[in-house]
Parts: sequence; structure tokens; C-alpha cells
Amino acid sequence: MSASPVETPSTPSLPWRDALKVYLEPATLRMLALGFSAGLPLLLVLGTLSFRLREAGIDRTTIGYLSWVGLAYGFKWVWAPLVDRLPLPPLTTLLGRRRGWLLLAQGLVIAGLVGMAMNDPRNGLQPLIWCALLVAFGSATQDIALDAFRIESAETRKQAALAAAYQTGYRLAMIWAGAGVLWVAAWAEVAPVAGAAVAKGAAAYQNGAWKTAYLVMAASMAVGVLTVLLSPEPVRRVLPKPRNAAAWLQSVLIEPFADFIRRYKWQAALILSLIAIYRISDVVMGIMANPFYVDMGFTKDEVATVSKIYGVVMTLVGAFIGGVLSMRLGVMRVLMLGAVLSAASNLLFAWLASRGHDLTALIAVVSADNLAGGIASAAFIAYLSSLTNISYSATQYALFSSLMLLLPKFIAGYSGAFVDAYGYSTFFTATALLGAPVLVLVALASRLTTTKETAATTGAVERQ
Repeated sequence: MSASPVETPSTPSLPWRDALKVYLEPATLRMLALGFSAGLPLLLVLGTLSFRLREAGIDRTTIGYLSWVGLAYGFKWVWAPLVDRLPLPPLTTLLGRRRGWLLLAQGLVIAGLVGMAMNDPRNGLQPLIWCALLVAFGSATQDIALDAFRIESAETRKQAALAAAYQTGYRLAMIWAGAGVLWVAAWAEVAPVAGAAVAKGAAAYQNGAWKTAYLVMAASMAVGVLTVLLSPEPVRRVLPKPRNAAAWLQSVLIEPFADFIRRYKWQAALILSLIAIYRISDVVMGIMANPFYVDMGFTKDEVATVSKIYGVVMTLVGAFIGGVLSMRLGVMRVLMLGAVLSAASNLLFAWLASRGHDLTALIAVVSADNLAGGIASAAFIAYLSSLTNISYSATQYALFSSLMLLLPKFIAGYSGAFVDAYGYSTFFTATALLGAPVLVLVALASRLTTTKETAATTGAVERQ
């Protein structure tokens, strides 16, 4: 029996000119704006929040444990089947299933950010944590609906371009939620207090400045809200009506996972292992990046300026390179390149820890880190998209993206305690070494892809 053709993520399908033209199509431009909406909340409950808490005098160990708020992203597969199939009257009637869920999720994010703005961590962390959890839950729900929206908005050969546009918007939002929020907070500080802080050689915490910054971030979600309202709903797939409640549960909860296992069999374990640890180096390191900047004496203005100028440029370059190379050379090659660069950039942070307050070194390290992140993420999103069955796009992609974050974010919770025990240089070096198993799994997954391509080609020849 001849093998069936298998569509793989590594097969180049477009010439250079057509590959570049894809970036100007409406679906790609929409993903740029929606990627911004998806990327905005993440740092506000993780990286930027850690800067705020460290400046407020919260210890590093506590900051590390509070990063477990981000585990909401790791468990989004639990409610992904509901987002995939459950209607939301009247939103579904007015906007469609995908856009209705997107608008609801964006409303939760906005409400949570406003709550974070109104709470001072010095008066107790619990209210702030509950609001952060609301942001994380809304953001994770938005990711579920948005991933399905993206996958259903274009054919497979254009997914790399959509992924690159999504990643560009996502990274721009992360810079706005990282550098932008620091710039706004610095701008909103009361001048006499800020001057006194500089005289003391330390940054004084002003909750009013952070309140303004977080309210600005909540208002920035309007980019995603307007895009949802103005975008067309993807063509709705007609789903068979279940015979009873048991059949509905089978189709919604069990079948998406069973479908993946049936398609990849024992190879599913290799694929899931790769997904589980591909981002481990940068996710674990990222929790302590902002406390590191504070402890190295960098001001909000310095961190914001470096991230805004050099981070934006290198993110755009990295995402563009990752998207184009994925379509030309194949996703698996770029996936390997991204894994190497991500681990190597962490070693640069270890070097920066030995330099102290060196602004030029900070510029070089932030630039390299954003370039590596843009390349790796564009290829990885395209890879995950290629694994999904469009019939279960929201649920299966949520499973993959949840698995991608679950282990790294759990380990990241101990990052503060590790830094307290061993120091920043050892911590950054250790996070780079965490990337070594990733290289092995990418190599094995590449061989799996090559085997499938060979089988597909052989089958096509036999049928001629």
C-alpha cells in the first residue's frame, strides 16, 4: 500500500516574490493587530509586574513564586474545547463564534488591568494577584480563540506568513508592555520625589505612576477590540449535531486529543516533548530579567529606551527573517537555528551580569535577545500550526501552546530562590544549558519530518 501524501512544515512552496507579497494581504495585516492584542497582557502579569514588585521592595523569591500566575496559560487546554465549540449568545449571533470569544476575552483583560492599576502591592499582594489572575485567564482565552481564528483565516502554505505577522505584533506589544509601560511610569512620576531618588542612587516607588501606566495599557487593548469588530468571521465549519450529551463530550473533549494521537501514533511523544521544552531557556530566564535590571541599577527610562529602540528594530528583523526563511528553507531548519540562538542569548545576560551598570552592553544584549526571540518564535508558531487538524484548531493549538509554557513557567517559579542562592551569572548560564535537550529533540523531529516527506514522494511516484 502506498503512503498517503503528508503535508509537512518544512516543504518550501513559494518563490521569494510571492513569499513577500503575502505580508500585504488583509488576513496577514489583521494578524499583526491581533498579535498586538495577544502579546500585551503577558508581560503585565509577568515581566513588567516583576519590575514593579521589585521596585516596591518585594523580595526576589516572592516575585519568582508569583510568576506562577502565568500557569493559567499552561492550563488553557482545559477550557479550550468550550471556546472551540460553545456559542456565546448574543455575541456569537452578532459577531460569530471566533470573534465573540475574542471580544469577551479582551473585556476580561481590560477589567483585570484596571484592577491591577488600582491596587498598591505595598498594601498587600492578594488583590493585585487576583486581578493578575483575571488578566492571565482572559489573555489565555484570547489566545485560544485567536489561534483558531488565525489557522482558519488562510490555507496551510500561508500560515508561516500569518505566524510571522502575528509574532511581530505580539513582540511589538511585549515591548510596549515592557518598555512602554516603564516609559509611561517614569513620565508619570512626581518630579521632586524622582529627583530625591536619583540623589540617593535608587529608584523610589510611586504607585500613582504605575497606576497611570497600567491604565494606559488597558486602553491599548482597543487595538485588538477594534480589529475584532472590523474583521470578517472565518468561514464557519458546519459541525454535525451530537446525538446526546455523551456524544457532545466525546466530540468536544476527547476527539481533538484522540485525533492527534491517531495521526502521529508513537511519534506524538517526540513532538509533545519538543513542544514542552522548546521555549524553556527564554521563559525561565525572563522572569528574573526585570529584577536583574533593577538590581544592576538601570532606571526605568534606560530600560524603556533600550527596549523601545533596539528591541523593536531587532524584533521586527527577527520575526521577518524567521517567517521568510521558514517558507523558503523549511520550518525545521529555522526551528533549530532559533533554539541555538535562544540559548546563546542567555549567555550574553550572564556576561552582562559581570559588567554592572553598562548601558552599551545592555543595548547589545537586548538587541541579540530580541533578534533570537523573533526568529525562534516565528518558526515555532508555524510548526505548531502545521500540527493541528482544522476541525479541532482551537483545542489542539491550545494543547500545544499550553504544553509549551507549562513546564517552563513551573520551573521559572523557583528562579528567584535560585538567584538568591547562586547569583545572576550562574542563573543565566544555567538557563542557557536548559536549551541543550531542545537541540536533540529538534534534530529527531527533523528526521521524522524528512521520513514523512520521503514516504509522501514515494507514494506519489507509485500512483503515477
